[in-house]
Amino acid sequence: MVKAKKFVLEKPFDGFPKASDLKLVKEDLRPIKNGEFLTEAVFLSVDPYMRSLAHDVAIGQTFIGSQVAKIIESKNPKYPVGKYVVGEFGWRTHTIADETPPLPKGYPVPWIIPDLEGLPLSLSLGILGMPGNTAYFGFLEICKPQPGETVVVTGAAGAVGSIVGQIAKIKGCRVIGVAGSDDKGKWLTQELKFDHYVNYKDKDFETKLAEAAPDGIDCYFDNVGGDLANKIMRQMNLFGRVSVCGVSSAYNNKDGAKADVVQFAVLFKQLKVEGFIFTRWLDRWFEGILQNKQWIKEGKLVYRESVRQGFENMFDVFVEVLKGDNVGKAIVKV
Repeated sequence: MVKAKKFVLEKPFDGFPKASDLKLVKEDLRPIKNGEFLTEAVFLSVDPYMRSLAHDVAIGQTFIGSQVAKIIESKNPKYPVGKYVVGEFGWRTHTIADETPPLPKGYPVPWIIPDLEGLPLSLSLGILGMPGNTAYFGFLEICKPQPGETVVVTGAAGAVGSIVGQIAKIKGCRVIGVAGSDDKGKWLTQELKFDHYVNYKDKDFETKLAEAAPDGIDCYFDNVGGDLANKIMRQMNLFGRVSVCGVSSAYNNKDGAKADVVQFAVLFKQLKVEGFIFTRWLDRWFEGILQNKQWIKEGKLVYRESVRQGFENMFDVFVEVLKGDNVGKAIVKV
């Protein structure tokens, strides 16, 4: 009998998550049935969205999240033993799975990782997985960037924002990354080749942003929301486009996002503001993965992973991500 370890929700998050909100437990797994397969986690993803969807997790339920897992037993010919899959299995070491659509609702069924041509498996949780496709589709399909335009990305040093900025550079745009530390800024400008970095904590943020974008902002990829989004949208050009990917400024705020009314900027600048969830493009899933892989091979996309060893460290990494302490994609190796 296989013994699994998993983190379950002990009590609902109240503001910023506490270690006591989750409980690490063991579970004896039953034998698999026809159509099922058994996986063993190799890498687990840690993402800000987990906090925003925590209200959908029932008490006693495994906490949500995706992982790269190896198939170690199978009674489903579509999922042969030895293959690696990405599945929304949550924070657990072993999983009995099938082709039933998982939670969160609307997420893809477990998918077998294609040939990565020597690239790390863990990238399937980052630039060659959900974050990469979020950046690829969410930026290109909504902002529709044109060469020479100015693009602003918030959460620019995170898993999604760092990819968005690089894709914008590939498309011939000027890119301004907004992040919370000078170390992140150096990474953005020196390694990822962003044109400018602005620290959102700077008391003169709006002035610094205007200096970095003297001709205004054409596209804004928003991972943060709140008052920061309001400040940026006031500096956008006529017919600017805003792709709303996340509201990380409000994930731990009991009262939601705090911001001034943005309708004046939307109205008088005639902005297009559109939110999205990456599942909109599930029918084109491997298009984004293959294109991002090609750009990596061509040296046009650079990635960074923050990898922590040990399943027991999941919560600590989760806290680091919510505080913005990580650079690039946060991963836990089991």
